[in-house]
Amino acid sequence: MIRYGILGFGLHAVRRLVPGFAQASNSRVTALCRRDIKRALASATEYKIPYAFDSARDLCRAPEIDAIFVATPNGSHLNDVLLAIESGKPVLCEKPMAMNAAECREMVEAARRSNLLLAVAQVFRFERSTATLRERVAAGLIGKPIFARAEFSFPVRTHPRSWINNRKIAGGGPIADVGVHCIDALRYILADEVVRVATIGISDHASGDVEATAVLLLEFVRGTLASVLVSARAEYRTPFEIVGETGTLRADDAFSVERPVELELRRAGSVVDKETAPNADAYARQVDAFSAAIEGKAKFPVSGEEGWQNQEVLDAAYRSLKSGRAETVTSIEKEH
Repeated sequence: MIRYGILGFGLHAVRRLVPGFAQASNSRVTALCRRDIKRALASATEYKIPYAFDSARDLCRAPEIDAIFVATPNGSHLNDVLLAIESGKPVLCEKPMAMNAAECREMVEAARRSNLLLAVAQVFRFERSTATLRERVAAGLIGKPIFARAEFSFPVRTHPRSWINNRKIAGGGPIADVGVHCIDALRYILADEVVRVATIGISDHASGDVEATAVLLLEFVRGTLASVLVSARAEYRTPFEIVGETGTLRADDAFSVERPVELELRRAGSVVDKETAPNADAYARQVDAFSAAIEGKAKFPVSGEEGWQNQEVLDAAYRSLKSGRAETVTSIEKEH
């Protein structure tokens, strides 16, 4: 059993991580860290977690912990990941991995030097619906992918993450927050890389210094063109579609752990196959996969390098938003 310390025990930990760990077979939460020790102790009592800390350093150095799950706000990821690595602990870091690609590089290189596992919690890679889409594309069921579309919208105005509209903490608006899910899913399902990005975005009186809504146009190495639509204003929705030469794969709510996702294969305007994929255990599958990687039993599918490559796409998207032209995506230096 791999024992985890959650660094940054906030809303995400309560809503997603704790229930995920409860379903996991080889992973458990042994400790948590919050800035206020009274709140840390209260959370530990409520969720029956043995140890509580108000110091990230003390959490990372605790001998009762085998791995660190970094769930702090984005602007803290770099320091928290480096602290965990310095303490000799493998790290699973929430998405987006960092504020920019330079920070990702620093994290990855630190993990390499220490020979420690660093990975990113792109949870939708652990959905059965995502795996099915990838398998169907790889099997050639729709022929060569021509177009793809991923959308992720959710209302932010009343969101409890008070820092979400602060660029210095969040790194960006919905492009960084949920657009990274779309980018990662497209890269994974298409088994291809983004070479150029063009971005259009708008802000409003409530979005602070980040975008409120944006559209990204992605060009992939093998010629697929994809659109990513993100918004912090529309209702929660995550439709996904890939149009190929001989068919179309689609799901109305592809990125969901709340209910099963119905996948459709269409040809000539008609549905020729349907499959329902349950995703309720995605968070449990994610932490158990990381635990298996720590034990040397399997390779974790979303390495620090994968998170770094996602960040290169995000960085290019924000450069395009500022420049008004398509921007080239840097291909990261992978360790062989």
